[in-house]
Amino acid sequence: MLRKGALPELLCPAGSPAALAAAIEGGADAVYFGGPTFNARMRAENFTAKTMQENIRLCHAFGVRAYITMNTLLFDRELNDFLHAAAEAGNAGADALIVADIGAMRLLHRELPGLSVHASTQAGAHSLGAAAAFAELGITRVVLARETPKADMARFVRESGLETEVFVHGALCVSHSGQCLFSSLVGGRSGNRGECAQPCRLPDATGRFPLSLKDLSLASHLPELIEMGVDSLKIEGRLKSPEYVRDVTRIFRRLLDERRGATPTEMAELSDIFSRGGFTDGYFTGHVDTRMMGVRSERDKEKSRNITPFKGLSRKVPLSFSFCMKKGVPVTLTAAAGGRRVTVAGEEPLVAETCPMDEAALSRNLSRLGGTPYEIKSLSFSIESGLMIPLSKLNALRRAAIEALESDNAALPFLPKVYAPARKKGKSAVPDTARFLHAAQITPEATDFFEIRYLPLEHFAPPANGVVVPPVIFDHEEPAVKKSLAAAKAAGAEHALVGNPGHIRAVLEAGLIPHGDFRLNLTNQESVEYYLSLGLCDLLLSPELKLPQIRDMSGPLSVILYGRVPLMLLEKCAGQALLGCEACGKDENRLFDRQHAAFPVIRLSDHRNILYNCRPTYMADRKKELRAAGITAGHWIFTVENPAEINNILQAYRKELPPKGAVRRI
Repeated sequence: MLRKGALPELLCPAGSPAALAAAIEGGADAVYFGGPTFNARMRAENFTAKTMQENIRLCHAFGVRAYITMNTLLFDRELNDFLHAAAEAGNAGADALIVADIGAMRLLHRELPGLSVHASTQAGAHSLGAAAAFAELGITRVVLARETPKADMARFVRESGLETEVFVHGALCVSHSGQCLFSSLVGGRSGNRGECAQPCRLPDATGRFPLSLKDLSLASHLPELIEMGVDSLKIEGRLKSPEYVRDVTRIFRRLLDERRGATPTEMAELSDIFSRGGFTDGYFTGHVDTRMMGVRSERDKEKSRNITPFKGLSRKVPLSFSFCMKKGVPVTLTAAAGGRRVTVAGEEPLVAETCPMDEAALSRNLSRLGGTPYEIKSLSFSIESGLMIPLSKLNALRRAAIEALESDNAALPFLPKVYAPARKKGKSAVPDTARFLHAAQITPEATDFFEIRYLPLEHFAPPANGVVVPPVIFDHEEPAVKKSLAAAKAAGAEHALVGNPGHIRAVLEAGLIPHGDFRLNLTNQESVEYYLSLGLCDLLLSPELKLPQIRDMSGPLSVILYGRVPLMLLEKCAGQALLGCEACGKDENRLFDRQHAAFPVIRLSDHRNILYNCRPTYMADRKKELRAAGITAGHWIFTVENPAEINNILQAYRKELPPKGAVRRI
């Protein structure tokens, strides 16, 4: 944790070795980059095992920390490879791993406890409750949700007990991180697995861009973040050029060192480097409105073409050598750089027959640092006259000192076991459940069919007997949510559907039975076991799973059998961009894509919306395949369906009828 008055870490992206060098050139305190697998920017150049180790050593030579991104959701058959990749990163000297999958966090905590792990923003940390859950898994730092308001951010920094990392510049996802299924379910490229196709950046049927946000910039708010005590300020951009990384890093370095916010001129400079019609600070300041929207224009692109090309790292690490040569004892060379100091010893010197070694000759040879990142700052000598050391031995001593200096921060070896998930035989029975938007949708047929009938917490009423807990609860919202949970309990609610680990305690305190929602991103057995250990009685698996992955998992599990799956959780109102603020008076709006497919947008509260798939999932005619995968019951999502349509859907399921119209299949 930072000491009071200390500057936050400046953490910069490195999507390639060139971008990493550019970050160092610009003055980064730390960089983050991905290996060849398991990272959320698979389209970046990324790093091989060899280049990862080389570049971590380069970082450490400059006193720069290196964090490795392993921030994708994982399937069971990937966990063994993940564990070994994590050990490889640790052995290469990585200062921490950035991880999104809660099952992966659990696995690392158990198998590689000495490895520092940070919770990715994809893990959905937006509250103190989530911080407590992550802390139990050995997490040392949380990358806070970008949507977190300033007051909640300050409270999180004060009370979480964890290091806090905050995004201060770069692209914004319109959906809450870790809560976007748009690219996966509509386009077949999972954003949670590093392959996002960015459909949110495309125009709708009218040619407008209702889901495209401007880039974030908190450059003018740095004094507030410093005063707040944030530990790390993160610049987004692993798909950006080295020039972008260098120039943005330079500006933020200057601002931090001078403890001030950006001037209008500096904001314009940042915009010239890259922007989408300017920047937004809307989530931080509470200005969540149409001013947040933006697209990258031809004028924006033209300004970016004037950036000076990056020609490689020009900085060198100042190095001091102290050489000692005395008769009858081994020669020693002490090297000091970047706050590290090492001493290596050679053989005893020889008595010179003709030309004894003097300081000038020693200086010439010790200064030959070649392609290393070092340059000589000072040389000191303690030598007796009349002695010499062969040049080959002197060169070997110099190389040994550099190698020792670079390996000074090397981690202890991490030796993972071969991972094999423990499986219980068979699947545990779970009830048929459904969620509705309004009590009027819960027909007598639905009451008879579904053991648990959920309504949104704010709309709870019988014949429902369960509530859907809001998927995001910032700390300032928690008192009102707890009050609503108590009221629902008093009105007859027995169950609660939970989508974030930070919300489980509130549900238990309200006396409700907790069930795990698909928003927990349940994609492997480790995550299943973790959430069952917290008291959840059954779990709804991620819609990103296919039947082969479902077969690998066991426990009280269910899948979505019918319904429009929520694709995005929007903190910024999508309807507002199209219809203005009057859209907020409607419970439902629709967005139409370029093919005129209709995506329902349901209002939750304030500016918060859910964007649903245009096509419902439908599995009524695949009961045999589901039973073979261990699924005997499931979950249903009713949104725009009226009571008559709901009854017809239930009848079709009982008769195992094929779907009508376009549907999504597991």
